[in-house]
Amino acid sequence: MIKNIKVNLEAIEAMNYFWHAAADKDHIEESFFNNVGQIEAMKYIYDDEFNEESVRLVLSAIKNRELINGNKKEMKFWNYNMWVMEDFQYTQMMIDPCKKLNLDFLVDEIQEYNNKNYEEIEVIFSMMYEGVYEIKDNKLIVNFFRVKPDDLEEGKTYIDKTDIKEFMKEKIIELLR
Repeated sequence: MIKNIKVNLEAIEAMNYFWHAAADKDHIEESFFNNVGQIEAMKYIYDDEFNEESVRLVLSAIKNRELINGNKKEMKFWNYNMWVMEDFQYTQMMIDPCKKLNLDFLVDEIQEYNNKNYEEIEVIFSMMYEGVYEIKDNKLIVNFFRVKPDDLEEGKTYIDKTDIKEFMKEKIIELLR
C-alpha cells in the first residue's frame, strides 16, 4: 500500500543557488561542483558519456564564462543551464510549481495500480540533458528543464505539454505497472 509520494527538490535548490551565484559573479568553490555531481537526483542521469566529472566540467565552465568543448550530452547540459540563467523571472516560474507540488491527492487514486507493492514513491526533479522523464524502481525522475509555465494563464504549468499534476498521475501509474 502506497503511504507517501515524496517530491525531491535537492537538485533544483542546488542549481538555483548556482545559477544566481554564477550570474552575480560570486565566488563558488570547486567543491560545490563536486557536491552537485554527487546529489542523488543527478546520479540517476549518469551514463558512460555523462557523469559527475561532466557536471563539474560544465558548472566550472559556466562559472568561468567559458564555452565548453565536451561531448554532445555535456554541451546540451551547458546549453540548458545557460538558457535558465537568461531570465530568472521565467526560471522562478518553473521552480515555484515544483516547490508547491503536493501529490498527496494521488495516494488513494493510484492504489489500484500498485502491482509492485511500493509503500513510497519519490518524484525527483533533475537537470537532465535529454528526455522528459525516467523511471527507476519506485522513483520518477523528471527533467526540470521540461517544466513550462503557461504563457497566458497564471498558475498553469506543464511538463511535455501535459498539465503537471496530470503528468505526475500518468507517469506514477506507469511506474506502478
